[in-house]
Amino acid sequence: MGFWMTTIVFFLLGLVASASVRLCCNRGPSTNLFHLTLIITATICCWMMWAIVYLAQLKPLIVPILSEGE
Repeated sequence: MGFWMTTIVFFLLGLVASASVRLCCNRGPSTNLFHLTLIITATICCWMMWAIVYLAQLKPLIVPILSEGE
């Protein structure tokens, strides 16, 4: 999968997780806001970690040096 397709998958997973927390853990306005903030933060952090690793593999900073025999 490409970069944008996986980004859309992360976005959809974040929406599903936010909706499920909203439906399953309804304990008051401040608790709901806290849970929603945690879900959104976790989704963004996981996406950023994936994006950094993915983009680092596209254009590595250190290029392998091949010897004459290879």
